[in-house]
Amino acid sequence: VQLQASGGGLVQAGGSLRLSCAASGGTFRNYNMGWFRQAPGKEREFVGALRYSGGNTYYSDSVKGRFTISRDNAKNTAYLQMNSLKPEDTAIYYCAAKRFGILSTMMTERHYDYWGQGTLVTVSS
Repeated sequence: VQLQASGGGLVQAGGSLRLSCAASGGTFRNYNMGWFRQAPGKEREFVGALRYSGGNTYYSDSVKGRFTISRDNAKNTAYLQMNSLKPEDTAIYYCAAKRFGILSTMMTERHYDYWGQGTLVTVSS
């Protein structure tokens, strides 16, 4: 499956952005979807994940309550709604996919087989 992330940009602190991850080449509804980010000079970290069934979502503590991950299977697209953005949210955001997969590893990079190219989010103070 191929993933295309989009929606990044420059936003002021306190603002909102919605990232999209368009999937092609697979049966989208069968894929767990994850979002990760990598800030300058730092390792890539988990942001959020959504089970293929839509019944389980997970978030890192740093974004819980501010970010929401969702999916539209009819559009083969996953979303990351980001509210109350902070300068420390500045990073390249990546979406990732794994066909089915087990719950216990959904917050790890090794869970995912497919990755998008990333989209840059810059939050100014």
